[in-house]
Parts: sequence; structure tokens; C-alpha cells
Amino acid sequence: MKTEFCAKRTLEFLKRELKENLLSFWMPRCLDEECGGYLNCFSNDGSRLVSKDKYLWSQGRFLWMFSKLALLKGDTFSREERELFLRYAKSGRDFMLRHALVAKDDYRCVFLTEQDGSPKGLEGYEGYDLSISADCFVVMGFSLYSRAAKDEESWLFAKRLGDSVWDRYRSDCYRSLPYPVPEGYQSHAKPMILTHLCCEMYRAALTFDPSYAEILRERIALCHREVFEIFRDEADLIHEFKYSDNTFAPNLFGQHINPGHTLEDLWFQWDAAEILGTAEAELDRIGRVAKATVELGWDPKFGGFLHFVPCDGLDTAYTPGDTAEEAQMKLVLDDWGSKLWWVHSEAMYTLLLMYAKTKDSYFKEWFERSFDYAFSVFPNPDRSVGEWIQIRTREGKPQEKVVALPVKDPYHIIRNVALMIELLESWEEAK
Repeated sequence: MKTEFCAKRTLEFLKRELKENLLSFWMPRCLDEECGGYLNCFSNDGSRLVSKDKYLWSQGRFLWMFSKLALLKGDTFSREERELFLRYAKSGRDFMLRHALVAKDDYRCVFLTEQDGSPKGLEGYEGYDLSISADCFVVMGFSLYSRAAKDEESWLFAKRLGDSVWDRYRSDCYRSLPYPVPEGYQSHAKPMILTHLCCEMYRAALTFDPSYAEILRERIALCHREVFEIFRDEADLIHEFKYSDNTFAPNLFGQHINPGHTLEDLWFQWDAAEILGTAEAELDRIGRVAKATVELGWDPKFGGFLHFVPCDGLDTAYTPGDTAEEAQMKLVLDDWGSKLWWVHSEAMYTLLLMYAKTKDSYFKEWFERSFDYAFSVFPNPDRSVGEWIQIRTREGKPQEKVVALPVKDPYHIIRNVALMIELLESWEEAK
């Protein structure tokens, strides 16, 4: 499929994709009418539910997703459809109020539960709070739901859990399965997700707790600086890991980028800059990082964005060194050429956003290229199943592999399709 960009035509295409392909897969099958919350441990192709376990990581994402759809402006959905999204969202919200925390008033989230919400441990690990990322997605889901449902109780839950996340991250007292950060390193993922979390909380705080919004604004500014001042190099590439002393590690662990992560983070940082009132001043820097990332991250042989790329190109020969046995390093070495659904959905939105803000034809051309690749490779060819096949080989063939968690996850696709619809509708309104 070759696309010449037209805002109106792209908008109509994305509306159909959202309603007829993505949501038609998930609704109603994701909703657990028996116990509340959501079921999403489907096989990659979506043909079978393999487990009724519930990862809080995904429960929070579903809550955010349905809350976002309920708030989506324009004519994509009817009032009745928005009310249905809120009903789906409330199911997840109520499930997590009952079951998310490791104990009453202990604001840390369980990583995994049984279908009924009973906490479930993982072999080889003590306790239930195994990944602070789960907490982050729960906070973001509750923050957005509080706005969609005008629900102060959800805001207060998000605030207490969000403060706990902030304190644990800033004191380095947390766990981060499935990919722990090795001792002696710091991860770009930390200021990245905290930026997004604080932006979501900030928008809710403006309604429920304006004085607290100023505290969140200070946190956003700190994370925003860390992303660009600690993890960005002289070539405008964002490294995924650095030594704890802020120096760049010379091994592959410290000398690679994750193109999808960078492109996702760039729209987080744009949100942050808008909240901080620095968007116009930040536009050039964000644009430079986006250009450096797409040029290094795009696969010159088969098209699409690679999962990981050495900072000085694919031909680099690195010895992994002492980090070869780390889970994250194994992922880099084994999975660098995979083509992932979430990477391409994030790339499309960021490139479209950059084009909308800069009017630079460079970003239009890269959006078209990314759009054509994504919609020719990822949608399930069996339209009776629908949705996207989440992971492909470098050549674009389906892979039955687990990505981070053994779930099928609509979060990135539906989030970015919704955000692109919002952006394109504002584009059309401005004409």
C-alpha cells in the first residue's frame, strides 16, 4: 500500500481501522463479566485465550485506553458508544481498587493476579510487587479515568500511588521485571515513563487538586531535563542505558538505541514542553532527535523499524562483555531485527505530530513510509480475526514470540490511532 498524505483521507482510514479492526477484536471478548477487569492473554494471532491470569501492567493500560476512547472528541463515536467505553473502564477501575495493592494502604501494585484478583507469585521471586511499570500504568489509567468519569475517588487513588511511584523511583528502591536494570547502570525508561505519568497526573490535578499540579509540573521539568541532558549524545541519539555516574558505557549495552522507545518518548517530551510552556523552544531539539532516530533505526534492507540498533550502525561488531547474561542484553542480542507492532504505532504518531508542528516535508515523507509499512505488515491477514499480529521477523513474517509479557496488548495501537485521530481532526478544523 502506497499512501500520499491527505489529512482527511488518513483520518477516515484510521477511524475505520479503530472501529472495524481493532475494537471489534477486543469488544466484548476482553471484558471479564464474572470477576471484573480484562482478559488479554491471547495468542499472538488472537485465535485463542491461553490464560485468564491478569497482569496489572495490562489492566492499567486497558483502563487508560477505554477512558481515552470515552473522552475522544469529534464524530468517531456516538454518545452511546462513549458510555459503553466508560462502563468497560469502570470494570477495570473497580477490579483494581479491590485487588491492585499488595496490602491495604501499602501503595505498591501486585504484578500478577489470578482471574479473581488473588495475588499470584512468580517462581524464583519473593513478594508480589515485581515491576514498578505495572504501578505506572495503573496510575495513568486512574488519572485519565478520573477525568473521563469525573471521579474524585479515582484521582485520590492515582495521587497516592503516583507519589509512591515517584518516591521509589527517585530512591532507586523498586523492581522492574521483566527486564531488571543491572547494577551500576541507569535506564532511559525511568525519566521517560515518569514524564508521561506526571503529565497524565498533571491534567487530572488541574481539575481535582490545582495546588498539587504545581508539584507535578516541577517533577515533569526534572524528568524532561534528564531525558535530554543525561541520555542524549552529541549525535542526538537517546541511549537506553548509561553508567550510574552519567558516563556512556563503551559496550553494546550502553551503545545502542531502541528506536521505538525514543520515538514514543519524544511525544511524551512534547507533552511535557507544552505543559512547561517551552514547546516552541523545544521543537528544534525534539525534531533533531526524531530525525537521527528514524535514519539510524529504519531497516535499509527490509523496511520498518528495527527493535535495537548500535549507535554507530548495523555493521558494528561489539563484544557484549560482562553484561551478556543480563535479561536486557539477551534481548538486544537475540531480538534486534524483530519488527514490533508498538514501535511502528509510536513512530507513526510522533512523525505525524512533528509534521503538524514543523510543516517539514521530511516528517511527512517518513510518516508516509512508516504508515505504508505498518499497515501492510501488521494487520492480521485473517480479517475474521482482526487486530494486529504483534511481532514479525526482520523480513516481516509472523513470529510466535512473547514480548515482555505473555499477553496480547492493544494499548499502543489503539492509543496512537486515537491520538492520530485527535491530531488530524484538529488539523481539519484549522483549515
